[in-house]
Amino acid sequence: MPQRCICFFCVTIFSFAFLISFPIALAAQVTPDTSASEQPAWIVAIAVLIGAIALHWGLGRVRSRLLRVIHLRTVAEHASETSVEESLELLLKLLLSISRVALWIGVALYITNLFAITRQWSDQIASTLLTSFTVPVLSLGARSYSITNLLILAGLVFGWFVFANVITQLLRTRILSLARINRGLREAIAVVLRYSLITIGVLVLLQLWGLDISSLAILASALSVGIGFGLQDIAKNFGSGLVLVFERPIQVGDFVEVGEFQGTVERIGARSTEIRTLDHVSIIVPNSRFLEKEVINWSHGNSISRIHLPVGVAYRSDPKAVEAALLEAAQSHADVLRSPAPRVLFKGFGESALDFELLVWMNAPSRQFLLKSDLNYRIFEVLHQRNIEIPFPQRDLHLRSGTLDVSPELESTFARLSDQ
Repeated sequence: MPQRCICFFCVTIFSFAFLISFPIALAAQVTPDTSASEQPAWIVAIAVLIGAIALHWGLGRVRSRLLRVIHLRTVAEHASETSVEESLELLLKLLLSISRVALWIGVALYITNLFAITRQWSDQIASTLLTSFTVPVLSLGARSYSITNLLILAGLVFGWFVFANVITQLLRTRILSLARINRGLREAIAVVLRYSLITIGVLVLLQLWGLDISSLAILASALSVGIGFGLQDIAKNFGSGLVLVFERPIQVGDFVEVGEFQGTVERIGARSTEIRTLDHVSIIVPNSRFLEKEVINWSHGNSISRIHLPVGVAYRSDPKAVEAALLEAAQSHADVLRSPAPRVLFKGFGESALDFELLVWMNAPSRQFLLKSDLNYRIFEVLHQRNIEIPFPQRDLHLRSGTLDVSPELESTFARLSDQ
């Protein structure tokens, strides 16, 4: 997929340049012999309008077909990272919008140029459009830039973003995966490479475009003022994201618990981290929360973890028999590790039961809830087979004999109830 995405990126750049020049070329068109073409002008206008409608619909169909192909290839390759697909989808939407706007501008100018009564309006509109797109509107340093220059620069920068995503995805899926590097380290390397490519590429594009980087000092100072007043959270989350990438207290693929949320880390972005819960619900957590509050990472360094299952049995039960029953239930489950071996702790004497705790080890933290459920089923079955009772909570009530002084009204009420 990444190789085809690069080819597709090159094609879209040429298409973008063609579609930008299309309405300008039509606007500059001059009909040499208007008297000869005046008679069939309405026929030509209808034909051009029908063709424009068909092309408008066809562009939408092409976009839908390309999106379907990209999505199917992503699913076929089991790609868990969808940033490339999302970037290409956004690029296709942008190109479709530009194509349709350019198409209808060109059609409107062409049709109005066919008729003598609207030709003057067409020339004025075309002249206004050309002037507005070519007159300098921004001056930085010694150079001035028109809207066309800024649009082309924006298109190149956006294209470089897509290219950086494609290269990052290619490195992640085709190179780092062959090196047998764990998923968290692959994501960290990919994120660092992506940010580096974007930063260096944008600076190079600005330099090649003739933009003096030192002239952006005013913009940088204004941005710092904005960060000081209203963007503290964004800056804090961005800095926290860099710490998470380099220090790696959490990594992509780790099973973590943040507050009341538990799930697998799917993506660590510049501002937030995506956690996919066991219900397949995506939770977007700001990066700063992972550094400011306690985070339980069940997979940090080693995915092997221990779970606790409390069990209470009747007082008349044999503790050794209970221990054997709990160990039998644990050892019969395939997800329980044999080393370290399961253990049973005699926790103490409860109010109505002997309190035990079964400790088992597992290497799949995301399956701990299913494992607890399976073990509870097995424990209940084994205890039932061995006639070991799981008691209900019990309370002993002791009544002391003696006299009780009651009011006459309460005594009459008791007497009436006893008569009934």
